[in-house]
Amino acid sequence: MLRRYKLKNYNFRMVILLIAISIIGVLLIGSADSADQKKQAIGVVLGVVIMIIVSLLDYSWLLNFYWVLYIGNLMMLGVLYLGGSTAKNTFGATRWIQIGSFQFQPTELSKIFLIMFFAMFLMKHEEDLNTAKTIFTAIGLLIPPLVMIYRQPDLKNTITVMVLFCFMMYVAGLSYKVIAVVLVSGSALVLALLLVITQVNFQLPAALDKTIGYQLGRIQDWLSDDADNADGRLQQQNSITAIGSGKLTGKGLNNNKVSSANKGNFVSQNHNDFIFAVAGEELGFFGCCGIILLLFLILVECIRTSRKAKDLSGTLICCGMAGLIAFQSFLNISVATGILPNTGTPLPFVSYGLTSLVTLYIGMGLVLNVGLQNRDFVTRNYELLRRKTINEHRIDRA
Repeated sequence: MLRRYKLKNYNFRMVILLIAISIIGVLLIGSADSADQKKQAIGVVLGVVIMIIVSLLDYSWLLNFYWVLYIGNLMMLGVLYLGGSTAKNTFGATRWIQIGSFQFQPTELSKIFLIMFFAMFLMKHEEDLNTAKTIFTAIGLLIPPLVMIYRQPDLKNTITVMVLFCFMMYVAGLSYKVIAVVLVSGSALVLALLLVITQVNFQLPAALDKTIGYQLGRIQDWLSDDADNADGRLQQQNSITAIGSGKLTGKGLNNNKVSSANKGNFVSQNHNDFIFAVAGEELGFFGCCGIILLLFLILVECIRTSRKAKDLSGTLICCGMAGLIAFQSFLNISVATGILPNTGTPLPFVSYGLTSLVTLYIGMGLVLNVGLQNRDFVTRNYELLRRKTINEHRIDRA
């Protein structure tokens, strides 16, 4: 399972970028809620250690168990529906598994498992990817975990998993004709949905109101011009005000200014969903640009690693992690700046949340291992194996 690698092939740039953005996250969380700073710092240390361990494991060996990962993922998500003391309900959603004092959000780990599963599945079907059988089989395998995530309810991660799946299908070589059909159909559906829900006094049927009424309310709040009568809209307006008040250089970390939206608790969940508002107010425009730049450089390293991967599964792991980080970053920053309705998505490596942080580090450990097993690594090992075989043949002849 452990392989011999060359230290020069280890992507230390990636490690430095990840630690740098995580440290910024710890500092911002300490400013938003000092009680959570120590736990987040411990999470960073734990995440880095686990990432290094995972980076030394042969990802190809791990992917041999892709069906085990898929079934284990369904079982893990299924625990949330068993009820009892293990499933924890928070703010009307059952998204946490609690065992004693330890709790984690299985959906975060589920995203990593699904990236690994589809990386192997799509590589095995590389030659017949564009056949109806393969496409509908892949969709059929996606539906069970997708429904289980949605029923928690967790719309943001449902959308995230769908986007990840589409992105991985594209990278695997899905035909542009299929992509065009999906884009046209999807755009028409979204447009029709927006036209319906923006109608005055629009009411959902009772059956649907129980499942999507809350999400619809957030969209309607976002579209509302009356911030005073829309809690979600007011929260985003306060976030925008906080970001703008930081100007170029910000008010400084842990400031005690009366006008601070962060210290005045005008933005709820400022240590998690709205951590970018804290960054804007306390680090200013330059600080926000620095965070975005670090995230962008992490994505660049993932893409660079994917281009040198020894096989398609390695490419898909790297691109899957890049897509996950990019999409969640886009959602978080868009919500904080009022571009999209409130989704409650954490900012990768910055927002508070040990489950999200550690699972992202697990995914980055896989990316680092893909980098260690690049094409040069495979060529070198093949040459060593060839020479060993020739020498053994010569000894046998002697």
